[in-house]
Amino acid sequence: MKRKVLTVILVLSIALACSDNKEFRLQQLLLKGNLSLEERNTQQAAYYFNQALKIDPCFADALNNLGTISFQQNLMEEALNSYNKAIVCNSLFLPAYFNRANTYFELKQYFNAQQDVKTIIAAKPDTAVAYFLQGLIATRMRDFPLALAAFNKAINLDADNVEYLVNRGTVKYYLRQYEDAEKDLNRARQLNPKESNIYNTLSMIEISRNNNEQALIQIEKALRLAPKQPYFLNNRGFIFLMKNKLTEALRDIDESILLDSENGWAYRNKGIYYLLSGEYERAVQLLKQALSMDSFIDRIHFYLGMAYRKTNKMKEACEQLRMSERVGDKMATPEVLKSCR
Repeated sequence: MKRKVLTVILVLSIALACSDNKEFRLQQLLLKGNLSLEERNTQQAAYYFNQALKIDPCFADALNNLGTISFQQNLMEEALNSYNKAIVCNSLFLPAYFNRANTYFELKQYFNAQQDVKTIIAAKPDTAVAYFLQGLIATRMRDFPLALAAFNKAINLDADNVEYLVNRGTVKYYLRQYEDAEKDLNRARQLNPKESNIYNTLSMIEISRNNNEQALIQIEKALRLAPKQPYFLNNRGFIFLMKNKLTEALRDIDESILLDSENGWAYRNKGIYYLLSGEYERAVQLLKQALSMDSFIDRIHFYLGMAYRKTNKMKEACEQLRMSERVGDKMATPEVLKSCR
């Protein structure tokens, strides 16, 4: 009887030793991979993570980090596959939910992104960055009240975060709360006057006030800090459109597209360029392309409706103009709306 007990104890000891050794090797490979990532040696990092997965195919940390490598290489579908595997292996592994939410955001799968953020917030309701991501997603979905509530929570947890303040200011701009937006932006400027997004949003506020000269001053400040930022170039192009400086506008818009061909806002602005130039069919084509890239682009329905109107496609024009009114653009004149009744 004693002999059997000793045998069981010996087997358990060996099993525990193997388990400890396995965990040690996994953590060692994870550490090496993370150090390689810090050194920006992604090939070496991927090697270590894959070696860890040979030991344990369900090692969530390694799957998550492989997803991050794919994300950094703009391989979004591969990243999504890795994060999905990590979550299947460990349904409580919150970093994979956060990274998957970011991936869904880049893929414009905003509903899925929101679901992952809700999972994070339910598990850790004091996570400022989760509320921040929730705010970004809601902004893209034009759910500005939800975005504002999310940014408020993020700022309550991290009051001096410049990025949070700038994004809350941007949402207030969309809600036409211009003075409150400027308060957030000025606070952000006190904390970090070299944050270029501050001046970009201040520029957008001035555009809404029809103060194009001040808008141009602010966007120039943004571009001095970030000369090749495609969104800033595109916004300056829009200001030039409003000033009827079409040559300068086209130069900036085309450069913006060259730097970021996935920016639907630049195609919207190029469509406006053709609308102002009298090339209405080309305007329709570019505006439809912008809409297909991102249905949440500001005032896209108004400009597309006006382009259709110029090509005498009144049915399509009125559909877009009614949509413009539903999303709150308030751009169409009573005369234009009357023609659609």
